[in-house]
Amino acid sequence: MAALSLAAGCSRAGGGDKPAPAAAQGDATEVRIGYFPNVTHTPAIIGVKKDFYTKELGSTKLTTQTFNAGPDEVNALLGKSLDIAFIGSGPAINAFTKSTGSIQLISGAVSGGAQLVTKPDITSPDQLAGKNIATPQLGNTQDVALKKFVADKKLQGVKITNLDNPKTLDAFKKGEVDGAWLPEPWSSRLVLDAGAKVLVDEKTLWPNGRFPTTVIIVRSEFLQQHPQTVQAILRGHLKAIDWAKANEADAKTVVNNALKELAGSSLSQPVLDRAFSAIEQTADPIASTFGQLAKDSVTAQIVKTVADLKGFADFSALNEALKSLGKPAVDAAGLEK
Repeated sequence: MAALSLAAGCSRAGGGDKPAPAAAQGDATEVRIGYFPNVTHTPAIIGVKKDFYTKELGSTKLTTQTFNAGPDEVNALLGKSLDIAFIGSGPAINAFTKSTGSIQLISGAVSGGAQLVTKPDITSPDQLAGKNIATPQLGNTQDVALKKFVADKKLQGVKITNLDNPKTLDAFKKGEVDGAWLPEPWSSRLVLDAGAKVLVDEKTLWPNGRFPTTVIIVRSEFLQQHPQTVQAILRGHLKAIDWAKANEADAKTVVNNALKELAGSSLSQPVLDRAFSAIEQTADPIASTFGQLAKDSVTAQIVKTVADLKGFADFSALNEALKSLGKPAVDAAGLEK
């Protein structure tokens, strides 16, 4: 897929040039949602395939589209061919800064589930020098994580190649890449299907092992015009997470069937089990991490200056949905207006 043209040089913060708020217009006729055929997007897959969204939407039509990585999904949002997107934290930040606030963070979805896996003879970070390591796409969440890690470790000569996840598996088997920083289930596939070893579990790099792998963002205009529709999607999202946690075996089956339908192949049971064990499904966006994530994009040279994230989040619809289900509100950690 094409690299993200908007990622480079996105240095302007989202507040100053934001257009005037759109007037509320009631329920939307249609809502268009994007997500990935990945285990790290399990809540979206469950929400779609088990009709949790459609049950909450009433007469509003649900249309879905799948993507391989965040930058292409951001382009769809900015082009107004999507309304709501399940996406990685890095592209979410870039979308906010590039759009001057026309994209907002409204919920978390998944924490964890990303690893740097390598050939077994690479046993320490310093051995990455001169090696070819893959990430899903330029500027995507794992691409930022790898580049930040390389910079922090002061590693020299690491070649970073952007490949679609299925191509990474093939390239690793052929010896064309030495490793990859990948989301689930692809890190598990390289480990169990291709003999890779875990060099870094990203959980070890974050406080309490929690970081936002997948979040939900929305076009601000859509949120302003159709807050009830957004809240309906978030109620479905919360119910999908609750159902998946209470019915793990069934959830794995639903996700595996969806992966076969959407990505062309299902996962072996060991890969599926390993991938699920690596993730935490949660509507908490772990907002306290976004200041560091914004700095990481600079360290990774994806953007030139640290984004001002004031106004990035609007958790009003999420907190209303949480309240309706008797759940506590999430902490915005200074990301709201």
